[in-house]
Amino acid sequence: MKSMLLLLILLRVVSGRRTQLLKGLPATSTVEENSAAGVSVYTFNVTVSPLSSDGVAILPTIVNSNPLTEAFDIESKGDLEYRVVTTGNPVLDYETMPKSFDLQIFVEDTAGRTDLSILTVQVTDKNERPVFRGNMAFQTVTIYVLEGTPRGRIYQVDAADPENAKLKYSLLPAPVPFLVSESGAIFSTKEFDYEKDPHCYFLNITVTDPDGLNLTKTVNIDIININDERPYFTTKQRIYRIPEEQSPGTIVANITAKDPDDEDSPSRLFYSIQSSDRYFSINPSTGVLQVTGRINRDALPLQLHPNISVIVRVEDSPSGGHASEMEITIVIDDINDNPPECNPSTFRKEANENMTAGTFLLDLRNYCKDIDVDPSNNQFHFTGLSGFGSNNFALQSTVSGRLVMTEGIDLENPANLGVEVYSLTVRVQDIARPNYSNIIYIYIRIKPVNEFSPVFSNLSYEFNVPEITKVGSSIGRVNAGDKDWPPSVITYSIVAGGGTRDYTNIFWISPTEGDVKILARLDYETTQKHILTVQASDQEKTATASVTVNVLEVNDEEPVCSPNFYSFQIPVSLAVGTNINGFRIECHDRDSDPRSFRYFINEGNVNNHFTFSPSAGSNTSRLILASRFNYESGLDTNWIYRLRVYITDDNLLSARDKATHLIKTGTVTLSIRVIPNPTTVVPTTPGFTVVTQRENLYSESAWYVPFVITLGSLLLLGLLGYLGFLLVTWVRTRCPPAGKVDGAHRINAPEKKKPKKEVVVTMTKLNTVFDGEARDPVTGKMYEFNTRSGARRWKKSCEPLQPVPAAQVTSSATEDGGQGTDGADAPRKKEPSEKRKEPMAETKPAAKPWAGQSETPERDGLRLQKPKEESEDRGLASPAPQGRY
Repeated sequence: MKSMLLLLILLRVVSGRRTQLLKGLPATSTVEENSAAGVSVYTFNVTVSPLSSDGVAILPTIVNSNPLTEAFDIESKGDLEYRVVTTGNPVLDYETMPKSFDLQIFVEDTAGRTDLSILTVQVTDKNERPVFRGNMAFQTVTIYVLEGTPRGRIYQVDAADPENAKLKYSLLPAPVPFLVSESGAIFSTKEFDYEKDPHCYFLNITVTDPDGLNLTKTVNIDIININDERPYFTTKQRIYRIPEEQSPGTIVANITAKDPDDEDSPSRLFYSIQSSDRYFSINPSTGVLQVTGRINRDALPLQLHPNISVIVRVEDSPSGGHASEMEITIVIDDINDNPPECNPSTFRKEANENMTAGTFLLDLRNYCKDIDVDPSNNQFHFTGLSGFGSNNFALQSTVSGRLVMTEGIDLENPANLGVEVYSLTVRVQDIARPNYSNIIYIYIRIKPVNEFSPVFSNLSYEFNVPEITKVGSSIGRVNAGDKDWPPSVITYSIVAGGGTRDYTNIFWISPTEGDVKILARLDYETTQKHILTVQASDQEKTATASVTVNVLEVNDEEPVCSPNFYSFQIPVSLAVGTNINGFRIECHDRDSDPRSFRYFINEGNVNNHFTFSPSAGSNTSRLILASRFNYESGLDTNWIYRLRVYITDDNLLSARDKATHLIKTGTVTLSIRVIPNPTTVVPTTPGFTVVTQRENLYSESAWYVPFVITLGSLLLLGLLGYLGFLLVTWVRTRCPPAGKVDGAHRINAPEKKKPKKEVVVTMTKLNTVFDGEARDPVTGKMYEFNTRSGARRWKKSCEPLQPVPAAQVTSSATEDGGQGTDGADAPRKKEPSEKRKEPMAETKPAAKPWAGQSETPERDGLRLQKPKEESEDRGLASPAPQGRY
């Protein structure tokens, strides 16, 4: 709400009529810092207009201040007199707040007149009392001083003056052993004794500024007592004797001491052992020394030094007070507390079978001893040899402990069969009481001797294996053994045989089981029998056996035919029953009779135009045209036939055998292109342009060919342009423009109509591959062709080929006059690298076919005219793509 009011007042100041209403303003006034609320800062009057009967409409108000503050307000004193007072929120502080404030005062009378004026208030500095900082600002500080502490500083007083004036420190009462420095440090002037001096002091510390303003605080100082007397032992005995192996808790001695500081009261002393506490401990309150650990006189270090020195310490404080120390000696006496020990206590020895009687095996005394220190306690002997088979062994004497054999042992003897290890026990015992003893365990293993060689169960083995057996299959097993006990481990290996032209060995034998497996495919047609030499070994002795592997014939070979791929072209008018291009296939099968072949076309034989003769019973067969083509009626639509021929070797098998025997199939792929009759005559009509396109093919490695062609084309275009320019210049000089004759316009002579020329675009195909051959039905000669482009040439012709002039093509007046036809003869080609020029074809009126020419009346559109006598000289023509431009 106050903000809204100030906003309205400012709007009135801007838009209202401004008049001098504030008397005494603008002005400047001062006020002291730290002034309380309600302190008058400045008084001013308001002058109202005589027309304003009701006085002031808006009382004088501080609408703004610079800097912004709420430390001032305006109060009315009556009769249009007002004063600016402090609010106490915040309290003015010269050191931390701005030194001056500009107050904007606004007033408005009832007549609507307004006035806005500024009162500048300057804050003046006022001297303030010093203040303590730190702990002394909030509480009474207590300082603890140990007796005997050297003289010196014990505390630092921290105080400050708001005006940053230099302060002065003092303390009361004066007759105390302390003083305070100018910097506020409190020093002790003596070394205190708790028993003689007061235990507490109270000091009044006063801090004063240069104007005499001061502040006083109290500091308490307590003197702390310390223990400064050394305790002493009252026990006089220094040597004690005990036997070894005393139980924990056995009391050895009771150590006592006193503290001079506690003569009139029981001493509070603390006992401890400063030396080794491995064997003994002392009660920290009573000083009773007792056994805590095992004391073994027979072990190091007591075995060599049986006396134990213990340093006992007594202190009058658990945290490092005064202390005294005393050394006592404890002598350890030996007792017979250990039985004889053997290391190891279990022995494992080996003896070969058939060893002679009296053979030495083991000397037990070398491994046994008694660790008692006293000689009367460490004497022992050996007794009580027992265990399974102990009758085969004996001790020479109870003192020596030498173990020997009494008779030889044969493992192959039925009486000992199955016994490999003999278990014996011997007792070793103290001579002195209480006659402690231990048991020695002896395991004697009779080591077999390899006396017999391995023997195969058969002298030779024979395995019959079909040749289609999978690689990795087991084909048989050999077995061998010997008479040794325990049975020897026999390992098997192939030492000879089993190799082929491609593999060193196509057989593998399991070293432990004797299974014979094949590592490569067997082939009856290559090898019918393999003879192996297999060896059995018990790591020392060996034996061999012969293994014969008979490979059984299986029909696993596919018929292989030549050629397996062939591509050729045939004329559409080829007679039924004709051996197509004299083609025949010849097949071979390494494991089948030549009469076992059967031929059939599995794919691509649309309308069954093709068949093989004979279809079975021979290894050769010819491709025969079974039915003629019929494209005119729409029965045949395919011009290219891709035949997939299957040749199986099951011709000699019965129907029942075919279901059980393995049958193999070979494949041959044939590609046959049917071409229209090359002598077909197509009627033509003037008005068509024949364009013959020939694709230029070259090897990818001939990268320079496009570059050379492009460069030559550019040079040729430039030359043609230059020749055209010369021709135009010559025509202008020879034929001047026609003028007027006798005032009348000359009539231009009718221009002679030039014959319409046709453009033939020729592209020469390089590197043409002739991958098929066929017979010309007209001449009967064989020719080669390319199955993709249709290019042809006579087969084995050494005569140079002449370029064929472009055929004259005319078009009949039909509705399809703008479409291309397939009637023009494609010229014969020379070698792939040669280029030829074609004569330009000219359009001529349609003419009747010459004598000797063939005509196809069924086809509309274009007709091809060619003299009969040129058919053999020019070679075989083929349809080429044609179109009108």
